[in-house]
Amino acid sequence: MTSEAVPPGVLSVRLLRGINLVKRDADGSDPYVVVHLDNQKLKTSVIKNTVNPVWNEELTLAVTNPATLIKIEVFDKDKLSKDDPMGDAQVDLEPLVQMARMDLEDIRSGTVVRTVRPHRGGTSSVCCLANESNIVWEEGQVVQDALIKLRNVATGIIHLQLRWVKIPAL
Repeated sequence: MTSEAVPPGVLSVRLLRGINLVKRDADGSDPYVVVHLDNQKLKTSVIKNTVNPVWNEELTLAVTNPATLIKIEVFDKDKLSKDDPMGDAQVDLEPLVQMARMDLEDIRSGTVVRTVRPHRGGTSSVCCLANESNIVWEEGQVVQDALIKLRNVATGIIHLQLRWVKIPAL
């Protein structure tokens, strides 16, 4: 973990889709995602009757501490009872923020600037990457496309994209 300042910008989290989520109701699940960062909490819309939802929704969060993990929770929306959990995960922002601190302006758009590998073994592992994830310099922004394996359930992956959006100095 680093104590360096966060570069000026915000984090865009694009929730693309869920893959093979657990079925929570006999007639199908109605999944939505809640994203937590520090004291911020944002959620997607509910997608009716599917375990393979497509959200393609963008949520924007302010980052004050790059060592803070993004917490992702997936729920099944219920009308008459408490919403059922469909898994959770945590995502480490530090690799993305490290790349955002670098001067990458002279690099060709589409260049992979870092590959993040999933942590294997040990229950202390906080990163929930399902496989390797590339951080790419794309049209002046640092972008990470990732498949996130949900915990505390038998199956389920969330496909998301993290993008560091620089805020120009005034």
